[in-house]
Amino acid sequence: MSLDDVLARIDADLPAATDRLMELLRIPSVSTDPAYKADCDAAADWLVKDLQTLGIKSEKRPTPGHPMVVGHIDGDGPHVLFYGHYDVQPVDPLELWNRDPFDPAVEETDKGRVIRGRGASDDKGQLMTFVEACRAWRAVHGTLPCRITFFLEGEEESGSPSLVPFMRENAEELKSDIALICDTGLYDHNTPSIATQLRGLLAEEIVITGPSKDLHSGLYGGLAMNPIRVLSRIITGLHDVTGRITLPGFYDDVPELPEEVRAQWDGLGFNHAEFLGAVGLSLPAGEQDRTPLEMLWSRPTCDVNGIWGGYTGDGFKTVLPSQASAKISFRLVGQQDPDKIHRTFVDYVHSQLPDDCTVEFPNGKGSPASQMSIDHPAFEQARQALSAEWPNEAVFAGMGGSIPIAGYFKDILGTDALLIGFGKDDDQIHSPNEKYDMRSFHKGIRSWARILDAITG
Repeated sequence: MSLDDVLARIDADLPAATDRLMELLRIPSVSTDPAYKADCDAAADWLVKDLQTLGIKSEKRPTPGHPMVVGHIDGDGPHVLFYGHYDVQPVDPLELWNRDPFDPAVEETDKGRVIRGRGASDDKGQLMTFVEACRAWRAVHGTLPCRITFFLEGEEESGSPSLVPFMRENAEELKSDIALICDTGLYDHNTPSIATQLRGLLAEEIVITGPSKDLHSGLYGGLAMNPIRVLSRIITGLHDVTGRITLPGFYDDVPELPEEVRAQWDGLGFNHAEFLGAVGLSLPAGEQDRTPLEMLWSRPTCDVNGIWGGYTGDGFKTVLPSQASAKISFRLVGQQDPDKIHRTFVDYVHSQLPDDCTVEFPNGKGSPASQMSIDHPAFEQARQALSAEWPNEAVFAGMGGSIPIAGYFKDILGTDALLIGFGKDDDQIHSPNEKYDMRSFHKGIRSWARILDAITG
């Protein structure tokens, strides 16, 4: 029996695989709403039973929140851990859906057939691509290709409060040679990707207080310090004229892009004018000596996300406000330490503060970036396997956002993670009318079969 036999089985079993996904999608496992607690339990039970049909010893594990599903099967070769999540986002506003979000269906669109329903792309459809690849492999070979641990979470969409404690308590059981995460997407319709760089995040809020109360600008203007003026100077000073962030030592732990990865990114032909044009912009605003993809995937950022103070209602009120506030976020890369940057930011703000003003920093929090070592042979093996399935060669990509689970695998389990997914930018995850392309579901299953064959080869 060969890989071709497994792929043929996947093709033949696609209607049945789709039906199984539909069953899972009908369970309204909304983790953020206590009203759906029983449904989250039902989704975990469904997965336990489905994994057991593959000969996998699986069980529902309790947590203070929604349960984990953990399954194990022995085998030769490397030990692989697969992670996914069975919980979904709330469906509001319901009136914007074209159908019942928990009555999924395959629909014909002008871009091909899609699976429509909440969780179709995030993350039940993605999760099931791996399960279905294992099902086809077992049907052909009578067993799975290696030792596999399944680790399926029910709280990803509500902040994963139980995840880290569970991983720490069960670290020895969950340790593996490589972790597989299917919660990401394609670079474009024909180009698969493996996310190897995930930016971290530091969120800051600052409140500048000047006078003890709001003041009449005719009586006090010109003499009294205006907190909005102070805040404006602080914000302006965070960047120089080239878009570079000015905090001392900010770039100390930012690595340069490996040349092989740079070449892959250059080969993608990213059109920044088209990307920005879709939102009414045209000119890159970041570091002017960096390419647009570097700015999006591998460089740190500093952005003002909100700013307020004084009178903002209709009409005009000549007031000097007592306070001015802003929310500022830093996207982090490489080995940047959010605690270190927080301290540097606090020192910078204090250095710009007049004697008559005070500052508070409520609600600051951060998490570091995740960077995978592509030196692990599984990364190139998986890239070649994906390239064999899709029209274009797969790339090692960066991600502008954050997926904390990848960092947890590294920090808690000492395991690198392959982040491979088949979602698309137009899947409308977290929004009404979520969908997953049937092509993504089908080729996703085939892709995992190829990857399993390559890394256990």
